[in-house]
Amino acid sequence: MEKSTINTGDQQSNLHTFVHANKYLKTKEYVPLFEQFIQKLQADHEFTYCRELLSPTSREVLIIDPDTGQQRSMLMFASNNYLGMANHPYVKQKVMDAMDKYGVGLAGPPLLNGYTKLMLELEQRLAHLKHQEAAMVFSSGYAANVGMLVALTQANDHVLYDELSHASFMDGMRMTQVPATKFAHNNMGDLENHLAQLSKTTSDTLFVAVEGVYSMDGDLAPLDKIVPLVKKYGGFLLLDDAHGTGVLGRTGSGTAEHFGVEREIDLTMGTFSKSFAMTGGFLAGPKDLIDYLRFFARSYMFSAALTPVTLAAVLAGLDIVEKHPELRDRLRDLSQYAIGKLKPYGVVSTPEAAIVALEVPDWMDARKAGHLVHEKGIFLNMIEYPAVPEGSERFRISITVDHTRADIDRLAAVLDETWHHPSVKK
Repeated sequence: MEKSTINTGDQQSNLHTFVHANKYLKTKEYVPLFEQFIQKLQADHEFTYCRELLSPTSREVLIIDPDTGQQRSMLMFASNNYLGMANHPYVKQKVMDAMDKYGVGLAGPPLLNGYTKLMLELEQRLAHLKHQEAAMVFSSGYAANVGMLVALTQANDHVLYDELSHASFMDGMRMTQVPATKFAHNNMGDLENHLAQLSKTTSDTLFVAVEGVYSMDGDLAPLDKIVPLVKKYGGFLLLDDAHGTGVLGRTGSGTAEHFGVEREIDLTMGTFSKSFAMTGGFLAGPKDLIDYLRFFARSYMFSAALTPVTLAAVLAGLDIVEKHPELRDRLRDLSQYAIGKLKPYGVVSTPEAAIVALEVPDWMDARKAGHLVHEKGIFLNMIEYPAVPEGSERFRISITVDHTRADIDRLAAVLDETWHHPSVKK
């Protein structure tokens, strides 16, 4: 059999092209070809993934530069550490206290030997934060989404979801094999058309799934419009509020509170990997439903419990969310300042949270531009296929309370240099 080879020419570094050109190969043939693909990106200085961090995550980080092998500092605009908790002294002290009292691990799932007093307290406080009766904690936000969908949905149900739903949600849908329909992103007319039709044909539950803050663009789901529509047609609303929790709303409850519908969400999913700068996820909803999910969400039942270290860090983070509303004010001010400075470079949507996405122009080589930004000391994420569709590449910028306006000015200056640099043109 003749071996497939990596495409040459302008699309040599295009992952979408590579995947589709070699999709019929066997695994043993595909893997070494992909290794060649990665090695060429590295040789061409177009590989800006897995940069090795040597310092705590804050506005400035120390890394090993993949081009030179030397240490260097960079301004960090790629971390979802929105409220600055990754290196917060209060959080670190609470973690050390928890280690002294509980040790570092549990070696078992929550249903068996892994349910600590810390977990009970965290679940109670999360339920309060989300204006729900109960909550349960998962090992990751991914596990929460997958476990929720597999346990909740049945053959006669139907899931109606926003076309920009997260990869973890889509993987959960693949596992369930329940009928599903997508609606145009944040398009209320399309949503209602589907609701009107599906409410007549779905014999059991009609689930509607949206995200509070969409992670690739930073825009919000208009929950003040979505909630009444879902109720009108008897649906069950699933809200992924990974990027809204702690950031939005008067008390930091999230996107639903931002829109004044915090008591009208049927089931909320959230993560600890954004505002809380840790790992883990959770679901918050009615007590009877949460009790059911503890036994039927397989990603919960068959995963080890979060460690006391993680639980203590998130609890400390909740203290900060509750006691320091000025952090949300500062984050909002910095985000609005960033939007104003970055508008000339193609802001995808008008964000209201802390994510600013810049669309890569058709004439720009995204990898070369990403590397140039890296060379100039800015650490941000170039988002490409499969995280976004081919042709929708973007630079995603995360703003945190640790940033200053001067940092944002520096970011804008580097982007301006990059946008006008001849080397980034295709």
